[in-house]
Amino acid sequence: MSVTSALCFEASGVAAGIRYSKKDVALVRSTVPAVGGAMFSRNKVQAACLQVNRANLAAADPQAVVINSGVANSATGATGYANAVATAAHTASLLGVEPEQVLVLSTGVIGVQLPMERLLPGVESAVSALAADGGRDAAQAIMTTDTRAKETAVAGDGFTVGGMAKGSGMIHPDLATMLAVLTTDYPLDHDEPIAFLRPAVDATFNAISVDGDCSTNDLVLLLANGASGIERTPATDTAFAAALRVACEDLSRQIVADGEGVTVLAEIQVDGAVDAAQAKAIARRIATSPLVKTALFGHDANWGRVLMAAGSAPYNGGYADIDADRTTLRYNDVVVLDRGTPTGVEPDVSGPSCAIALELGLGDGSASYLTSDLSLDYVRINGDYRS
Repeated sequence: MSVTSALCFEASGVAAGIRYSKKDVALVRSTVPAVGGAMFSRNKVQAACLQVNRANLAAADPQAVVINSGVANSATGATGYANAVATAAHTASLLGVEPEQVLVLSTGVIGVQLPMERLLPGVESAVSALAADGGRDAAQAIMTTDTRAKETAVAGDGFTVGGMAKGSGMIHPDLATMLAVLTTDYPLDHDEPIAFLRPAVDATFNAISVDGDCSTNDLVLLLANGASGIERTPATDTAFAAALRVACEDLSRQIVADGEGVTVLAEIQVDGAVDAAQAKAIARRIATSPLVKTALFGHDANWGRVLMAAGSAPYNGGYADIDADRTTLRYNDVVVLDRGTPTGVEPDVSGPSCAIALELGLGDGSASYLTSDLSLDYVRINGDYRS
């Protein structure tokens, strides 16, 4: 179960000594011609690698992606951009492809230049180590504060979707420091990967939050090489879209479950909103509220905090619509507020997961979010992240 589960993909992960004494350079490639598409962080501060990747994707279909952990290569100016270009070019020369066919990803500390004297030899080692069973090594090499590698594989009828991701902190929608590489042997044409990727990402990676902070480096990449040889039909397209979404759901859930200092995983469900956009705004506000998240850490069903957050969800220059007298709120299927009236029932929220469901009674809009608690360990981890 890995990024190399689909046919004709290889990967590797090696230690280059960039920042940690661990694997820190990963490489994934298709051994047969592939097409690809990517979604990027919407943060206005864009890491050098993302700038290079936008240009490369506009010029060619990606055949490989090289990733380093430890240094984000963000806010590094012209030197950082040149280093990203040089990394792509060096990798391409070793793989026998064009520089524009290689994407470059980085994750780690912002504002630090890449140690190219270590990174480029690391790339050479990664190329030498490429293997069909190298997915686990690659997934380990992209970790920063992650405590475990995040991998997935979904078998379809005649095709496979594989993938890996990293992310533990600085996780929030609009591509929450999150990186994900998805691979498939399903056949897609040049301009099709993004059409399948966007709805899958919007429903999964763009509906998670650990700390409400949107990284400068986030990217989700889909590589498709058609090596399965499956005959495409409308039915197989539907099946592929479903498999891709399942893979994205799996990886996004692994990211939140491994969030920095996380002890509680919480699912936020909003139904009955005026429309889907307002439902998502409300779910997002609840999922990112520090007061809701600290209550989760304390295993306290302090549901007034959920109402507070729902009633202050930014939307279209104001707040999303909510009428407290029509609102029903449940914790783990226990009604604590029934159409504006408290029930006086205290739900059990002592476990490692919590389901919070809000029914607004205003329309048919619905949305869900996956979030986590905010713990003392989160402060500790991020208080000394650079030391």
